Amino acid sequence: MDQDLKGWYTEQSPMWPGQAFSLQIEKILHEKKSKFQNIQVLESTHYGKMLVLDGAIQFTERDEASYQEMITFLPLNSHPHPKKVLVVGGGDGGVARECSRHPAVEEVVQCEIDAEVIEACKTFVPSMGCGFSNPKLTLYTGDGAQFLEKTNDKFDVIITDASDPVVNGDGGGVKDGPAISLFQEDYYARMKDKLTEGGILCCQGECMWLDAALISRLVKNCHEIFPVVEYAYTCTPSYPSGQIGFILCSKNEATNFRDPVTVWDCEKATALSLKYYNADIHRASFVMPTFMRNILKDAR
Repeated sequence: MDQDLKGWYTEQSPMWPGQAFSLQIEKILHEKKSKFQNIQVLESTHYGKMLVLDGAIQFTERDEASYQEMITFLPLNSHPHPKKVLVVGGGDGGVARECSRHPAVEEVVQCEIDAEVIEACKTFVPSMGCGFSNPKLTLYTGDGAQFLEKTNDKFDVIITDASDPVVNGDGGGVKDGPAISLFQEDYYARMKDKLTEGGILCCQGECMWLDAALISRLVKNCHEIFPVVEYAYTCTPSYPSGQIGFILCSKNEATNFRDPVTVWDCEKATALSLKYYNADIHRASFVMPTFMRNILKDAR
């Protein structure tokens, strides 16, 4: 992370070597070191408010819909009856906000490890933190992987909205971050045990341009656990390389993630106050460039 250039925030990390991303900043709204990570809320000139955790941009108001809507509605609209949803992570409130829009969802349970992130977003970014006022929501704070082990509940859909598994180290290298447990192979097996029959999960799946080896390993492991596994992606300008993916798995071998069972055209999506998601972009998100298609093919 480099903020030497006055008026600009530059995200520069050994997690994505040889590149950097800068946004012009008006002011720092909030900065605090929690038990788990360094939290910053910044006001940018063109991207609105933004959340930065351990030097990595988590969202900006300008483009957050491209991530929040896709990680939510790719799984929800692939399930015929997504009544009960578990959200692991998602401390900014975005996924909880989107779940509240879905008419079939009756109950949302969320477990976020860092209460300080929740409070920062509720206080300084109400466009995101409003998700925590969702009347369908029951919120817990704690480790998501441990929550899965202890809960006796079953869920139709599990959404894991995790930050990167590694973060900037004090010495300029990388170290395990608070989300590291959510990128382990056994985490997917634990999620399967907590899904209802025919249940679906969706996890933040990193960037194909930067993390192809990690994606390949996780997808290969998922194929050993679930009968249906897919990888999709969305375009988010403020994320490294402008792209981030999702790993989707289903216990139902008849699930076809590429063709949503709940179809929202652009008119319906607009009526639900969506900015990015619609049925056409749902289908398009599974169309891979050649190199990634080959990587996913080898991971089967």
